[in-house]
Amino acid sequence: MRKLIFLLVSFLIFTSTSLYSYSSNPKEFIVGLVEDAISKLSDKDLTDEEKSEFIEQIALENVDIKALGLYTLGELRKSTEKDKINDYQIAFEKYFLKSLTSRLKDYSASKFEVMSEDKKSSNYTIVNSKIIPEDGSPEIKIDWRIYTKNRDKPLIRDLIVEGLSLARTQREEFSSILSSNNNDIKALILKLTEFVAN
Repeated sequence: MRKLIFLLVSFLIFTSTSLYSYSSNPKEFIVGLVEDAISKLSDKDLTDEEKSEFIEQIALENVDIKALGLYTLGELRKSTEKDKINDYQIAFEKYFLKSLTSRLKDYSASKFEVMSEDKKSSNYTIVNSKIIPEDGSPEIKIDWRIYTKNRDKPLIRDLIVEGLSLARTQREEFSSILSSNNNDIKALILKLTEFVAN
């Protein structure tokens, strides 16, 4: 019986990890990931909840949410106590996942195309792509900033949409919230929590 349970658990672990594993090549990594996302989002047999769960899972595995959260916090991350940083990271992850799933629904009926890649260093590669909406709307240029320090596991660190860095925009927004609240990280955490709750 124990052997059967062990085999079952091993099978579940194997299938769950291999289900969302993508190429270690930055360009192929983005192609596989985005095509999976568009395919799931346009699948009429899946509920909105199932689509959101899928997007959240691939984001947790393929986006460097921890590093992104620290970057968007700005200089405050250096002077804030660890327990408050942990609280912020938890709130930021929930905020990020909800924000991501709500934004991606707009791209379910779109064609995705990778145009080129630019290896900036051993740690970073920029993958240039575009999304072509099927409704005739103008195409959207998206550059993916891929962290490649671990060559076997690339991670997304930022999206530059039409020349605008989403990470930098988020950092500026958070900075505004903090500056109007005496740099109190609790106020920022509260804002993130309210967004998730609504």
